[in-house]
Amino acid sequence: MGSLISPVVPVIDFNNKDLKQGTSSWALAMKQVCHGLQEFGCFVALYDGVPPELDGSIFKATDELFSLPTEIKSQNVSDKPYHGYVGQVSLIPLHEGLGIDNVTDLEEVGRFTKLMWPDGNDHFCEVAYSYSMKVAELDHMVVRMIFENYGVEKHYDSHVASTSYLLRFLKYRAPETSDQGDNAIPRHTDKTFLSILHQNRINGLEIKTKEGEWIGFDLPPNAFVVMAGDASMGWSNDRIRSCDHRVAMKASTTRYTLGLFSFLSGMVQVPQELIDENHPLKYKPFDNVGMIHFYASDEGRKHEYTVKAYCGIETPII
Repeated sequence: MGSLISPVVPVIDFNNKDLKQGTSSWALAMKQVCHGLQEFGCFVALYDGVPPELDGSIFKATDELFSLPTEIKSQNVSDKPYHGYVGQVSLIPLHEGLGIDNVTDLEEVGRFTKLMWPDGNDHFCEVAYSYSMKVAELDHMVVRMIFENYGVEKHYDSHVASTSYLLRFLKYRAPETSDQGDNAIPRHTDKTFLSILHQNRINGLEIKTKEGEWIGFDLPPNAFVVMAGDASMGWSNDRIRSCDHRVAMKASTTRYTLGLFSFLSGMVQVPQELIDENHPLKYKPFDNVGMIHFYASDEGRKHEYTVKAYCGIETPII
């Protein structure tokens, strides 16, 4: 495990009142964001957009959600792999998860809430929606910085219009043995454009550096780990690195994590501005949801980076 937020991973303060486009603060943060995504596939955002009261409420609501009977939680199904309920899996016995797809649509949050609580739970619905909207604002800011940094600002609006968000509630119970805790969630990369993870006070997330070292985090309450997924790696023509990560449970209490995952609709392709002699085209246009289905197959799980196997070009094209 690393020390208080591993010093190699950028820690960026998004609470600076001067953090507006065109300012030196924005330019510095933009440089740090892209350095983190290129070198580590992630960075830590210090973000007070989720007020302490809402932060406390969403984790209380998460605990309430996981306290429901398994037969209720298992009704959370989806035709997209890893979007619905996951639990009682022998390979990952410590883990349980549920998801709300299109979570920035209040009606979708209401449908999920009604499924879990047929008699209604307005507080859960309100808290889950409010939290998601606040974190989506952080996502929009980060994406704007990425697009500005790479000189593709003209594509920003269409990108946002094609983005949908999945909110996943993730639980990791305390391990009974150290071996069990070491593999709470095995190493993997997400298939997202970006993943924004926020935990209760219990640590466990580890990322793998380019040098092959696993480093952990000791995160303050207002920290959000922003990770690149395979979709942004493909979109950026390998400028951005998809974050290889895992969860190792050392704590003796339950760990909760909230993940806001962004996915793209339609065909995703590398912007022409990101193709040149030094960066020949490495990916064919791809379907983000199709890549998730590929990853869920036996063949898809064999590869370190799903996007390379799914739509990579063996001989890059200039």
